Amino acid sequence: MNADLDTNVLSTAISHHLEELILDGTLQPGDKIPSERQLCQRLNASRPSIREALKELRGRGVITTEHGKGSFVIGMLDDKHDTNPLTRLYEKHPRLLYDLLEVRELLEGEASSLAAERGTTKDLYKITKAYQAMNQSPENKKDLLDTARLDHAFHRSIYEASHNPVLIHTLQSLMQLMLNSVVDSITNLYHLDKQKKQIDRHHLNIYNAIMNREPEKAKAMAIEHIHSIRDRMLEIEREEERSQRADRWHKDN
Repeated sequence: MNADLDTNVLSTAISHHLEELILDGTLQPGDKIPSERQLCQRLNASRPSIREALKELRGRGVITTEHGKGSFVIGMLDDKHDTNPLTRLYEKHPRLLYDLLEVRELLEGEASSLAAERGTTKDLYKITKAYQAMNQSPENKKDLLDTARLDHAFHRSIYEASHNPVLIHTLQSLMQLMLNSVVDSITNLYHLDKQKKQIDRHHLNIYNAIMNREPEKAKAMAIEHIHSIRDRMLEIEREEERSQRADRWHKDN
C-alpha cells in the first residue's frame, strides 16, 4: 500500500512539473515529451511513476501519445490544427480571413511589445535568424507556401519571445489558421512590387524595434503591418467585385 501511495504522490508531482514546463513555454504545443527513460534519468524517478504521470496528463488532455512515436504536447485550444473546426469553417467561409487578421492585429501587437521587453539574447538570435531566412534571395524560395512558412516563422519567433504562456499557446493553437492568412496575403500581395516592398518595410520596422528594445514602437509597427494587409486585401476584393460587375454589364449589353 505504501509503495502504491508513494508512486501516486510522485506521479502527481511529476505531472505537475511537466505541466509547469508546458505553461512557461519550455515545452510548446507539438513538442515531443522526453522518453520514459530520459524522464527517469532527469527526474530521478521510477518508470512506473513516469508512466502514471504521463497517463494523468493524457487523461486531462494535456498530451497525446502516438504509437511508435512518443508523447506530444497538445495546444490549449485544440489538439490537431488540421481538423480544428475553426480551420474547417475558415475553408468554407474565406471572409473569416478578416476576422482572423483582426485577432492577429491584437495578439501580434502585444507579442511584439513583450518580445522587445522580455526577449532574451537567445530569443533575439532566433528572431534574427528567422528574419534573415525570410529575406533570402527569391531563387532559394521554392513556392508561395514556402515563402508563407518563412514569413510565418518570423512572426512565430516573435510571439515565442513574449514569454507569455497563454499568448504563446493561443497563437500556437491558431497556427494553421495563421498560416492560411499569411498564404492568402502573400498570394494576393507579394506579386505586387509596391505591396511587397511595403510588407518588407513593415517586417524591418518590427525587427528593428524589437532589437532596439522599443516595446511601444514594436507594438505599433506590428499593428500597422497587419492593419495594412487587411486594408489592401479588402481593396483587392472590392476591385475584383467592380471587375465582375463590369464584365456582367458588357455581357448584358
